[in-house]
Amino acid sequence: MYKALDKWLPAYLRRKRRLPPTDGPTDILICVCDHFEPFHDTDKDGALARLDSWIEKFPPLIRDFKDADGIRPRHTFFYPIEQYDRDVIDRLEKLCDASGGEVEIHLHHNNDTPEGLREKLDQGISDFRKHGFLSRDPAGAIRYAFIHGDWALDDSHPDARHCGVRNELRHLRESGCYADFTMPSAPSPTQTRTINSLYYAKSSDRPKSHDTGERASAGDATHTYRDDPERLLLIQGPLGLNWERRKRGVIPRIENGDLTSVNPPTMDRLRLWLRLHNHVVGRPDTLFIKLHTHGAIDRNSSVFLGNPYRIFHEELLRTYNDGERYRVHYVTARESANILHALEDGKTGSPGQYRDYLYKLAGKPEADRGA
Repeated sequence: MYKALDKWLPAYLRRKRRLPPTDGPTDILICVCDHFEPFHDTDKDGALARLDSWIEKFPPLIRDFKDADGIRPRHTFFYPIEQYDRDVIDRLEKLCDASGGEVEIHLHHNNDTPEGLREKLDQGISDFRKHGFLSRDPAGAIRYAFIHGDWALDDSHPDARHCGVRNELRHLRESGCYADFTMPSAPSPTQTRTINSLYYAKSSDRPKSHDTGERASAGDATHTYRDDPERLLLIQGPLGLNWERRKRGVIPRIENGDLTSVNPPTMDRLRLWLRLHNHVVGRPDTLFIKLHTHGAIDRNSSVFLGNPYRIFHEELLRTYNDGERYRVHYVTARESANILHALEDGKTGSPGQYRDYLYKLAGKPEADRGA
């Protein structure tokens, strides 16, 4: 079906159009998940040049923008573990130090096996730990966020491409994954029926077991899902129809939260993201806006290293960070998961105070500190 509409349009049409009124300000969490692939269509010299450009331009661009907590805009860089290169990752570490960004796990694989998947994940975790990336849970175990390459999480491509591993959610969970940030994938046929949701999917032997799941809710009952080793939390981004941007002036375009050179972040898009109101059930006062991009690619990096990003944040903070009706919070993938769990546990007040609620940055291993 065209643009995978058969998979997600029914859920979109059934959605509630408006949120109930809330007491106090509405908190808006902005999380940019960057499928950061500096080797895309280039060699190592090109990849290093791309990182140098980000290091030079991104920290100064975001310097003057601060959210309700005094935090600047950040990216979570989901870097492909199969493309690990020490020199490139050293540059990425420098970029994170200068901008407040964090690094999580991205993986492209095809015709894989559970054993092959686990080997790749273990190697990626080991590589990233050298740089102080990833986080620890209260028990001290290494934890990470995940995005699947080519959108094919849990062998979800109808032609069985770009994965090969059934029960992938369970394997991810066993290796330390605390949440997946792949969705939405439309117009890819890997798109799930569940949209605009924060939910726990149960792993199974069938492909695309994350097609449905149990939504995260405020209250103790969710701990059943959070602690279930067969379930994985999925934090989705916005998916709907954008009637303000129409093809040939008639057909609405798909809004999937992708930030590109031809579709940069704008206030019109932000208003649509807000109307799709992704939130923990019972907490409509806190809206999760998970966006994605391929920011290392030259045609897209111009958005984040130039005027489009500057203008967006100026207008965002001016319009939605008054402290009375709205508060903006720039969050990483890790922080958004932490805030979600705090809401599940009934925590109140500004969500910014729960950025490190369960998962804290691990830092470099003792042997590598000062190296």
